[in-house]
Amino acid sequence: MSKASSIVKATPSGGSIKCGSLMSWLKREEISLEKETAANVSFVQKKDILEAGKGDVAPTPQGSVEYLKSLVEDISWRRALLIEFRKEYMDRIVKFLQTEKEKGVKIFPPQHQIFNAFNLTPLQRIRVVLIGQDPYHGENQAHGLCFSVCKGVRPPPSLINIYKELKTDIPNFKIPDHGCLESWACQGVFMLNATLTVEAHRPNSHNHIGWQKFTDEVIRIISRDCKGIVFLLWGGFAHKKEYIIDKKKHIIIKTAHPSPLSARMFFGCKCFSKTNEALIKLGRPAIDWGAF
Repeated sequence: MSKASSIVKATPSGGSIKCGSLMSWLKREEISLEKETAANVSFVQKKDILEAGKGDVAPTPQGSVEYLKSLVEDISWRRALLIEFRKEYMDRIVKFLQTEKEKGVKIFPPQHQIFNAFNLTPLQRIRVVLIGQDPYHGENQAHGLCFSVCKGVRPPPSLINIYKELKTDIPNFKIPDHGCLESWACQGVFMLNATLTVEAHRPNSHNHIGWQKFTDEVIRIISRDCKGIVFLLWGGFAHKKEYIIDKKKHIIIKTAHPSPLSARMFFGCKCFSKTNEALIKLGRPAIDWGAF
């Protein structure tokens, strides 16, 4: 045996490796280090590094469109909405929200939850679209999903009626002790309010600031880019969104609104079982409405 082949190298684990294999071992260690480093750098950090080059990255001002856009964490939605965030009306939305904030006006949902529906339901995972009007305006209610409230908050009347209909429509459905519908969002139910913010205790107070232009485009993107979606439209307001949807590609189910004002016509509509039947017809898995 030659001297070269008998030289050994200590490894980090306390073992040894022959010199003939040293280069391959070093290569493996280098690849391992690169993977570990990459795992510790988030997508946003990588983006900042690429855009800023050397030096520190300046924080994005909160009263800016860039900051609002950064609240959309899901990459599929960030790409889909890139052009929309550049439009002039988005500046008006941001300026309005910032002015209200400076006045001390309380706005719901909390800023980090405005795009909860987008972050919980990526574009490519959508199976059902449920459209509401605007967020709940009571304390600790709204969290970015239409009809849903945070855990620990009493379900509002519309949600209580939704549960009543589920009880009669879906076999073995058990009404939960909370009103948080995040489990639906995680299954692919995109729970979109047409207006994404509201002033505390003033329903529909932000319906004029431009959000509906934004969410109409969101519906248009889903209709254009997705296949086989069931659109669940409750009440006259949601029915007006029908014109945006491509009926050749998707299925629309229209019912009355679950509000106490129209619940009599909502009860017995069986929209949840009909939604699952439509999904199966489209070759897609049904929603487990009772999973909480």
